[in-house]
Amino acid sequence: MDRRSILKTAGLALAGSALLPFRSLANSHNDELNLEVNNKSLAPGKRKLGKLEVSTIGIGVQNMSRNYQTTIPSRPEMHRIIQSAYDNGVTLFDAAEAYGPFEVEKILGEGVASFRDKIVISTKFGWNIDQETGKRLPGLNSRPEHIKIVVEGMLKRLKTDRIDLLYQHRVDPQVPIEDVVGAIQSLIKEGKLLHYGLSEPGHQTVRRAHAIHPITAIQNEYSLLWRGPEKTIIPLCEELGIGFVPWSPLGVGFLTGAIDEGTRFAQGDIRGIESRFAPENLPANMALVELIQKWSKEKQAAPAQISLAWLLAQKPWIVPIPGTTQMAHMLENTGASQIKFSVNELQEFNTALNAIKILGERLPAGVLAFSDVEAPQKKN
Repeated sequence: MDRRSILKTAGLALAGSALLPFRSLANSHNDELNLEVNNKSLAPGKRKLGKLEVSTIGIGVQNMSRNYQTTIPSRPEMHRIIQSAYDNGVTLFDAAEAYGPFEVEKILGEGVASFRDKIVISTKFGWNIDQETGKRLPGLNSRPEHIKIVVEGMLKRLKTDRIDLLYQHRVDPQVPIEDVVGAIQSLIKEGKLLHYGLSEPGHQTVRRAHAIHPITAIQNEYSLLWRGPEKTIIPLCEELGIGFVPWSPLGVGFLTGAIDEGTRFAQGDIRGIESRFAPENLPANMALVELIQKWSKEKQAAPAQISLAWLLAQKPWIVPIPGTTQMAHMLENTGASQIKFSVNELQEFNTALNAIKILGERLPAGVLAFSDVEAPQKKN
């Protein structure tokens, strides 16, 4: 598969996780209703991304137009999940123009219309997408004039007059970050944006951008399955006072126990071309699932809740955005903020975690090439 084909296939998998529909919890309608009622007291609480207050756990709506199994979820049911997430205390809803393209922003805009002013909407620009047709074109596009056109389309699809948090989905190696931030500042002055962030950026680009206008949040893949941000980006966020939003906090379903060593993936499912899920690597990587299941039993919590609680325990300004197309999974994820690790428990967990070596790469090479990129220097 060539690079362009990989990117086309992977476009829906570049932020936020979506959980597998066969994850076992609340299989019957009655169980789901009982979980919803019981979960009312488990609202996720609040955290701050920079100066922006959001719920401790958000929701990624990425797969609400097409899930990893390549099926199309019921639109009314997606609206119901969005409404229920809000009813259960979720105030951060994450989308992107690339998801669909465009369709997920439309679903989100429809779903939050009745409570728009009480939540935070985040979305992302940066892929080279024809704004008239939605066709994916090669590479990236963060030219200032393009950003402004993209935002106008976002506002219409989201049925709103402002975007609370706008991320550059990937750093454009052709456009100085100073030019990008200049366009962002212009849109902030117009009232069309309130905050901005970066996704999967190079660390020097973060410093350059933040020096011009404060970055509210950085969104990177981060989970028990992929801990790369711990090396540079998370310490940088702590230094600069930037919030951190992990996408794929449940390892695209792996950390929930929905994947085993015999799992194979449908055509078009990006996990099928991620080497960490290759048949030769899955058996070794199951050690991580076994660790999570051990703690799941000890704490009487779902594996997804253990995985999310571990993320929350890392820093008080980390806000994961697990995605799902299943009501029961959303309710389960929302309750994860109630699961706590003591200092000793966390130390014990991490000792076992650090002994596990994950085999394989987190994304195909053609997609990884867009992460940790530094923007070019601005010419005088």
